[in-house]
Amino acid sequence: MAFQITIEDTGEVYPCSETKHLLAGMMQLGKKGIPVGCRGGGCGVCKVKVLSGQYTSKKMSRDHVSEEEENDGAVLACRVFPQSDITLSVIGHLHKAITR
Repeated sequence: MAFQITIEDTGEVYPCSETKHLLAGMMQLGKKGIPVGCRGGGCGVCKVKVLSGQYTSKKMSRDHVSEEEENDGAVLACRVFPQSDITLSVIGHLHKAITR
């Protein structure tokens, strides 16, 4: 089942299945909006804040996402799998490059 992922910063919308992480879903369709780094949770480039929607996640590096941030919806897009439609905002250090 595919869910609609909306990147609030750019207005980009793309489908993503529950078996793909948010970053893979975006990259597979050639979409832009979430910065792409290592794709494995080690660099923190794809840091986003989930504004609405449900998801599951794999373990994230505390170097990039603190427990407090995670509780507030901050996650690494390469470690998060949608369980419903999701709206997110890019908050990583490449945010400015995305919103130009």
